[in-house]
Amino acid sequence: MRVRAGRRLGSVRAQATMGATAVVAAALVAAGLAVVLLLRASLGGQTGLRAEVTAREVASQLAAGTSYAALDLPDGDEHPVQVVGEDGRVRAASEDLRAIDGTGSREVRPSSVPGPGGSGSDDDSDDDDPGRGEVSGDDPHLSTGRATVEDHTATYRFAAVEVTTPAGETVTVYAGADLAAARDAVGTVVRSMLAGLPLLLAVVAAVTWLVTRRALRPVEAVRAELAEITVAGDLARRVPVPDSRDEVAELAATTNETLAALESSVARQRGFVADASHELRSPIASLRTQLEVAAAHPELLDVDGLVDDVVRLQHLAADLLLLARIDAGDRPPARRLALAGPVREEVRRRAAGRVPVEASFEDDPLVMGVPGRLARVAGNLLDNAARHADRAVRLVLREEDGTAVLRICDDGPGVPPADRERIFERFVRLDDARSRDEGGAGLGLAIARDLVRAHGGTLTVGEAPEGGALFEVRLPVAGPA
Repeated sequence: MRVRAGRRLGSVRAQATMGATAVVAAALVAAGLAVVLLLRASLGGQTGLRAEVTAREVASQLAAGTSYAALDLPDGDEHPVQVVGEDGRVRAASEDLRAIDGTGSREVRPSSVPGPGGSGSDDDSDDDDPGRGEVSGDDPHLSTGRATVEDHTATYRFAAVEVTTPAGETVTVYAGADLAAARDAVGTVVRSMLAGLPLLLAVVAAVTWLVTRRALRPVEAVRAELAEITVAGDLARRVPVPDSRDEVAELAATTNETLAALESSVARQRGFVADASHELRSPIASLRTQLEVAAAHPELLDVDGLVDDVVRLQHLAADLLLLARIDAGDRPPARRLALAGPVREEVRRRAAGRVPVEASFEDDPLVMGVPGRLARVAGNLLDNAARHADRAVRLVLREEDGTAVLRICDDGPGVPPADRERIFERFVRLDDARSRDEGGAGLGLAIARDLVRAHGGTLTVGEAPEGGALFEVRLPVAGPA
C-alpha cells in the first residue's frame, strides 16, 4: 500500500495537481493580500475624510463667531469632538466624552473660558462684532487614537483642523470617526477569503486531477499495450493512436513506427541466423562426410576438396563476423585517403584471373574512410563482375561534382530490373546467374552496400553498355584538411 501511495504521489497526475494547486494558492493569497490592503487603505481614507468633514463643520461654526458653549457638536459615539487652544487647554468637547487619546490635550472637559467673540456674554451688540474668523485651508493632520464616550471605548481616526476665531484666538478642532466599521468590513472580507480559499483550492485540485487524468488516459493505454506486447513478445501488435492530433497521438504514432522497425529488425535477425545456419551446415556436412570416408578408406582421401571446404567455411565465417560488426555499429576511425590506392591494389590481385580487368583511373579523389573496408567494397564488386562476365570487366574511377564515382561493369547476362534491389539482400542468389557451388553464400553484394552506406555513400546497379551489370559506387569527397 505504501508503494502504491508513493507511486501515486510521484505520478505526473499528482505532480500536475499539486503544482496547479500551489500556483493558484499563491496567486489567490497574493491577490487577497492586495485586495485587503487596498480595502483597508480605502476605508481608512474614507474614515479620515469623515473625520475631516466633521472637524471643518465645527471649525466653520467657530469661524462664524459661535461661542464654545453654543457649538452644535455631533453625536459623541460616532464623532467625538474636542476643541483645544494654543495653550493646550480644552475649549469645548462632546457632551458624553469621558477620556480621549490622540489629541493635543490630556484634558477632557472644557475649561471656563470666554466665547470666541472675546466676551463671556452673548449680549454683545452688533457694533462690537469684530468680523468673521478663518478656517485653515491646509490638509488636516490625521492620527489614530482611542476615546471613551459614556462607557464605550473605541478606536477613532482623528482629523485636526486649525481655525482662527473672530476674536483672533487660534484653536484646533479634533474630530474623530469610528474605525470599527472599516475594521469590521476588512475582517469580514478576510474571513470570507479564508473560508472560500480551501473550497476554491479543492475545486482547482479536483478539476486539475480530472483533466490530467483524461489527458493521460491515452498514455496509460499505450503503456498497457506495450506491457502486453512485452509479455507476449508479439511485435506485430500496435498501440492505439488517439484521435486528438496532439503530442500524445504523435507519441503513439512514433511508438508504432518504433515497433514496426523493431519487428523488421527482429525478423531480419532471425532470417539472418537461419540463413547463416543453413550456409554453415553445408560445408560442415561436406567436411564430415569426407573425413568419415577417409577414416574408413584412407586411399579415397580428397585433400584438395577438404581444403576448398575449409577455405569456403573460413570465408563464410569472416563474412558473417563482418556483417555482425556492421550491424552492431562498429565504425573504425576514418582518415583521408586517395581512393585510387585500395582500388588499384584489388585490381592487381586479380590480374591473373579468368577475366581480365580493364581499369581506368581518370581521377584520384580524396575520401574519408577505412582503407581495408573500401578495398573490400572494390574486391567484392570485382569478384561479382568476374563471376558473371564472359570476356572482360571494366573499372572506371573519376570525380563528378564533388563525388567520387567508382563504376564496375561486365559483359555478362546482367541483372533484371525486378531484382536490382533484391540482390543486395543477404543470402540472395539469382538462380540463372549463380549456383551454390560457384556463386558463394550471397553475402558479397550485401556487405559491399553496407560498407558503402557506413561511409555515407550509395551503391546501385544498372545496365552496362555491353548489356551486362553496371555497379556504381558514389562516395562524398573529403573537404579540405
